[in-house]
Amino acid sequence: MNRRTFLAAAILAALVTGGGPNLVSALRAADVPAAKDDIVLEPARIVVSPPPQEIPRTKRQGVPGIERTAKGRLWAIYGREVESSRTFQVVKTSADDGKSWSEVKLMILPRAGTRAMSATLWIDPRGRMWIFWGQSAGMNDAHFGVWAMTTDDPDAENPKWSEPRRLGDGILLNKPTVLANGDWLLPASVWKADNSLRVLASTDQGRTFALRGTANVPDPATRGPDEPMIVERKDGSLWMLVRVQGIAETVSHDGGKTWTPVQRIAVKHCTARFFVRRLQSGSLLLVKHGPLDKRVPREKLTAYVSDDDGKTWSGGFVFEDREDVTYPDGVQGTDGIIRIIYDHKRTPDGEILMAAFTEEDVRAGRDVSGKVRLRVEVSRLIGSAGTK
Repeated sequence: MNRRTFLAAAILAALVTGGGPNLVSALRAADVPAAKDDIVLEPARIVVSPPPQEIPRTKRQGVPGIERTAKGRLWAIYGREVESSRTFQVVKTSADDGKSWSEVKLMILPRAGTRAMSATLWIDPRGRMWIFWGQSAGMNDAHFGVWAMTTDDPDAENPKWSEPRRLGDGILLNKPTVLANGDWLLPASVWKADNSLRVLASTDQGRTFALRGTANVPDPATRGPDEPMIVERKDGSLWMLVRVQGIAETVSHDGGKTWTPVQRIAVKHCTARFFVRRLQSGSLLLVKHGPLDKRVPREKLTAYVSDDDGKTWSGGFVFEDREDVTYPDGVQGTDGIIRIIYDHKRTPDGEILMAAFTEEDVRAGRDVSGKVRLRVEVSRLIGSAGTK
């Protein structure tokens, strides 16, 4: 019995017996620190425009996400103290296409005993911007939780935000997918569990979410963060790509209710996040480490395109050729430019960087558009003091 259930039962019993000292004792129980299973159900503290000195110091940051508004404002989110039990998130914005970035506009600070982790940004079809993040009691509490908050005015430098709400179990690191029928699908994961892949769905434009279906990574040895992404293919089927020791796939033919067995695809990859998304042209974009036919370390972030829904890939634009570069997330703006955010040397540099290029550059494998920008700095650690 958790704390809430116990407290409700105690108050009911006290009322039945006439209140008095029993009721007082029950009410005092409300002041007892929450149990572990209650803490994780409480939202993280949301701090708007925190003074720099109030942002906890860190020696490690990374796992970024990016979004761009229709008017061109960029938003970035990334974790500090990543891969620890104290992970929290910060949000920055740019009004000049990344040439300069604001101070932290928002801090998602978890309560004691929990962490706020694996965040992403997404602008929905109505123009609202969502911040998604995961919460866990400790490193892994076996169910996690997808949390979200929104703003109706993402073009504003200091928008107003909704109250955080919990959408369901799991971690949502990658952006939702909107289906042709208008449904929203959130590809979440309860790490290292049976049927860890969980598809949360909304049929009412985000007012409510429900679990639509699950898929299972069959080999426990390859289960991990999963970090699934969903693409709706041109034949109406759903293609989910999953991080394992490489890249795996599963397919749904009924809108995400049931999924085929999870199995590896031919494209080689290290055990790390990759990125796939539908482009405005209708082609698919894949960002991964190194060549399609080689498993390399976390180096050489390379972009490819597919014109046949992932059966074959072409191009190969290496936009970051260093080692220790990880976790690409991206967005294609209304200007057609693809912007990819990623991290470099989470410790000690903690660099959050952005690359910008076009589909034509990807196909050519080099800068042919004249619009390529590489290693645009979003943030980096300055010694052990904090961030720039």
